[in-house]
Amino acid sequence: MKKIAWVTDSTAYLDEELKNHPDVYQVPMTIVLDDVEYLDGKDLTADELYKRLKTLKNPAKTSQPPVGVFMELYEQLQKDYDVVFSVLLSSKLSGTVASSVQASQAVNIPVINFDSKVLSYPLTSQLKKGIALAEQGLEIEEIKEKLEILRDSNETYVMIGSLEQLHRSGRMSGVQFYLGSMLSVKPIISIEDGGLNTKDKVRSDKKAKEKIFEYLNSAHQKHRIKEVYILYGLHKEVGDEWQNQLETQFPDINFFSCPIGAVIGVHAGEHTVGISWNNAEV
Repeated sequence: MKKIAWVTDSTAYLDEELKNHPDVYQVPMTIVLDDVEYLDGKDLTADELYKRLKTLKNPAKTSQPPVGVFMELYEQLQKDYDVVFSVLLSSKLSGTVASSVQASQAVNIPVINFDSKVLSYPLTSQLKKGIALAEQGLEIEEIKEKLEILRDSNETYVMIGSLEQLHRSGRMSGVQFYLGSMLSVKPIISIEDGGLNTKDKVRSDKKAKEKIFEYLNSAHQKHRIKEVYILYGLHKEVGDEWQNQLETQFPDINFFSCPIGAVIGVHAGEHTVGISWNNAEV
């Protein structure tokens, strides 16, 4: 069996199992606050970010890891591994995949650049599945094919916490922001084929939550979902509240709750909350 190094970026949520895994490596994204650069998770935590956002003079920005950071890591990994499998956030939301591709062309170790088409825990779920498939003895191409099936079955729906922040970060047009603010519209954002899409528009947080629960119910009727990931910004208590309600409504589903992290928080805001799941099993 080939020895595989698993690489991801800092939008992926790493639980204790992944943090302590000897073959998992995480490349930090960059967050820019008033012209000062911070490495996500190293120089700046999500809690610190949300506090800083309230006092910034200029809109916060994020950027993908430089090509050189990936190249340096891959050169280090080629000493101990046969292949690198990089599971990275959606190429439609960041240039991270492009940075990794460019770096992989300059090193001697084979690198699989896998576009997850998602972020946060949905990205984590793909990473975990890839590791599990490798432990079962599957070849690299088989792992890639199964992860593509899992990826393409994903559904993610999010209630954005701050239209203003989404607008200030460049993810929402001025017209959309103005209409949403004036009409108190709550857009439900979905991730479709790796890009952000407005799935629906409602007039209250309660209505948005009900709609998102309906999406899950519809998918569950068709696919018998096993796991659902609850994603929240700063406020864990909101994620816990959603989890309690969902566990009552869907007692046969396992629910996991985790923060979206600082990079996504820059664009979505501290009050963001949503859910994600995969319809396929591999």
